[in-house]
Amino acid sequence: MAEAQVQAKKLSRVGKRPIAIPKGVTVNVAGSKVDVQGPKGKLSQSFHPQIKIAKEGEAIKVEADATGRDAARLQGLGRALIANMVKGAADGYEQVLDLVGTGYRTELKGKTLHFSLGLSHPVAIDLPPQMTASIPADSKGTVLMLSCPDKSLLGQFAAKIRSFRPPEPYGGKGIRYRDEKIRRKAGKAGKGKAK
Repeated sequence: MAEAQVQAKKLSRVGKRPIAIPKGVTVNVAGSKVDVQGPKGKLSQSFHPQIKIAKEGEAIKVEADATGRDAARLQGLGRALIANMVKGAADGYEQVLDLVGTGYRTELKGKTLHFSLGLSHPVAIDLPPQMTASIPADSKGTVLMLSCPDKSLLGQFAAKIRSFRPPEPYGGKGIRYRDEKIRRKAGKAGKGKAK
């Protein structure tokens, strides 16, 4: 009866796929800690103790010690995070932000980004380590390109910059991601013309 209650381990469809290590990237596994070094940078992360990580030749395999559905969840999460680390160290990640609005622009001074966003106070933010920023000369400060080997750090930093002036639905002004679609609303003038 007790044996029947013990749930069998479930595997994640994503988690059971091995992660190929590209050329130029070195991966060191020490227990639940993974260190990845590549041309774009060095990343390290500690994982849940129930996630078992093994390096087999030029591939990494991820398994989970948990029972039931938790095994699949932990395995899939662990595999996705390690795959992001390997890709980030090899190729890096990039995020492009567009500044839309009259007088909206950014400037890079050393490792600090300065923004003009029509606010009553200047906005400045320091770049985290391992992150690089570039502003194309022909954009006149309205396009900001961020690149970083750490996908989660890049996403958090881009979201923080976007929060300074989120895009508004009437004029579409604000800081937006390059592929972001803004739901536009008709203002009072638009309603008057519709009559």
